[in-house]
Amino acid sequence: MPILGLASRRLAVTTLTARYGADAHFVDVTSRGPTPWVRFSPFYPHGAIPVPLSPGHTAVSVEGIWQGLKVFERADIDLAVMQNATMRGLKRTVARYGPVRGHRAGIAGDHCLPYDEARQAIYLPAYRWVLDHALQPELAQLRRLAADRSVVLLDYETNADPADLRRPLAHAALVLAYLQDAWPQVALAG
Repeated sequence: MPILGLASRRLAVTTLTARYGADAHFVDVTSRGPTPWVRFSPFYPHGAIPVPLSPGHTAVSVEGIWQGLKVFERADIDLAVMQNATMRGLKRTVARYGPVRGHRAGIAGDHCLPYDEARQAIYLPAYRWVLDHALQPELAQLRRLAADRSVVLLDYETNADPADLRRPLAHAALVLAYLQDAWPQVALAG
C-alpha cells in the first residue's frame, strides 16, 4: 500500500500538492467532506453505536457520545445529545455550562473520568466500533485508492497521538492507524 498521510483540511491545494505530489488523492473525512467520506466524521449519525461503559445504551454518533457524557460545573450528561442525528448542535461548551469536570464513566457512572482516561475509555472504543461495524465499505474503498497512489486524509486536527492531550485527537489519524493495523493501545487504570 503506498503512503497514507494525514494533513490539515485548512491547507491550500497547492501546499498539499507540493507536499504529497500531484498524483496524491486527497480525501476529506470531516463533517464537510463529500459522500462517502463524510461518514468518517465523528458527527455522522450512523446510529446504534454502543455507548462505552453503558451496557444496553446506544447513541447516534461518536461525537454525540463524547459530548453527551461530558460533565460541566452547571450541567451533567445529556442523553438528548446522544440521539441528535442532525450533525449540528452537538457541541456542549464551557461558555454555556461552565468549566468541564470530566466525562461521566458511562450513563449510570458514579464518577467522572479525566480527559486522558475518557479519551481511552470512551472516544477510542466508540470510534473503533464505527470503523468495525459501519465503515467497512468505505475502508475497502480507501484501500483500493491506496493500492496505486498515495492517499492523504484531510481533517481539521492533525494530532495523531492519543496520549497528546494538548490538542484534540484527529479522527483521520485513527482511520490511518486502523488501515495500517496500528490501533492505539488502550491503557486504562484499574
